[in-house]
Amino acid sequence: MAEASRTLLFSYGTLKQGHQNHFLMQDLIRKKYANFLGPYVTHQSHRLVIGPHGIPYLINLPGCGRRVKGELYSVSAQGLVRVDELEGTSIGHYERLPIQVCEEGKDSVLVAAQGYLAHRSFGEKLWERKGTVGLAEFGDKEGKEYVRKEDRAPGSGSILHDIASFITPDD
Repeated sequence: MAEASRTLLFSYGTLKQGHQNHFLMQDLIRKKYANFLGPYVTHQSHRLVIGPHGIPYLINLPGCGRRVKGELYSVSAQGLVRVDELEGTSIGHYERLPIQVCEEGKDSVLVAAQGYLAHRSFGEKLWERKGTVGLAEFGDKEGKEYVRKEDRAPGSGSILHDIASFITPDD
């Protein structure tokens, strides 16, 4: 019997090892819904910024910014459903889109993967709000700024409301 189709998934933020949402990837690996393939980097430069609640966003404007470091996973269809849910694809938080990556230190071999990029409804505005300054990696320092949903201040709206408030200029 042939192995079910899998998707190569590039993670650059809280799903990475050592970060707050990596528990999901660990669970998927334990259940054989995912495999860790190693450290990878985007082939093209991308814009990586930190938004409200310390959430990292890769902006879908390739070609400027920096090459972003992350991790590559092979994920089953069942696993993707769970990651899509965490990333809020159904509510317009992130979009799972194609992205080319290469193994760190091996730029000559391109790999077609998918990654969770800031939804097009706010991505570019978020980039502008952050002063058009991006990161090459969501590391330990940035990870400390992340606030899990259950730990956010009472009265905090939905994540989309919080993003809208964050990107709206103060008058």
